[in-house]
Amino acid sequence: MGTGTSHGVPPLDCVMGGYRKCPKGVCRKVLTDPRHGRTRTSVLFRKRGKTLIADVSSDFRQQALRHDIKRIDAVVLSHGHIDHFGGLPDIRSYTEKKPLVAYASAETIDTVTQAFPYMFEARKGRDRGVPRLQTVELTETTNIAGFKVTPVPVAHGHLKECLGLRVDNVGYVPDVKTMSAKSVKLLTGLDCLILNCLRDKREHKTHMLLDQSMELARRLAPKRCYFIHMTHDIDYTVDSKKLEPWMEFSYDGLIINV
Repeated sequence: MGTGTSHGVPPLDCVMGGYRKCPKGVCRKVLTDPRHGRTRTSVLFRKRGKTLIADVSSDFRQQALRHDIKRIDAVVLSHGHIDHFGGLPDIRSYTEKKPLVAYASAETIDTVTQAFPYMFEARKGRDRGVPRLQTVELTETTNIAGFKVTPVPVAHGHLKECLGLRVDNVGYVPDVKTMSAKSVKLLTGLDCLILNCLRDKREHKTHMLLDQSMELARRLAPKRCYFIHMTHDIDYTVDSKKLEPWMEFSYDGLIINV
């Protein structure tokens, strides 16, 4: 649903600065080619009438309207950065009939409950303005709404329990700098890999650059790879020439049939 970083594309600071720091003019190109625009990262999985959301981004409401999401059966959160769970208050529209379960690491659950304490405080009666959300720690392969979900530990900044996810035969790793050999093994043999690729230049402490993302993709060797969580440094019309035939830059609204 969304393919951008925590700033989105175009980022506000780029627009406010008159696009002077936009390295490839991507933010201006959004005006004529919407594919350059990126809301915060989130992925929707559908199978046999069930819907699973991986990360509830800060732009969730906009994404839900754009994709006409009528139901959500469960949520999985990759980690506790606000761009990946900031849309949780809007989940309330999907919890009127029954509570929704959100799966995440213990660290992420702790972060979410501290960020939105009102969602988890004991209440008498029913408050339609508050999401009915239950949290479950994800520590092993679990059947979630008919999807086989495996948590894949990855390194991302100071977080201790940031996760990539294997959902059936699709890998989803939106935020990563490195991963262990054990985690690599959990992500081999995929039909599709959705992988972090922040930008193409200037080393970053917590995210991979394009050449690093491509190298990891080669190591994991999925049938197809779609890069995600990108800044305005990536221009798909230009940078796609650097990719191998089985790699692609994702875009908001992309539908992948697996």
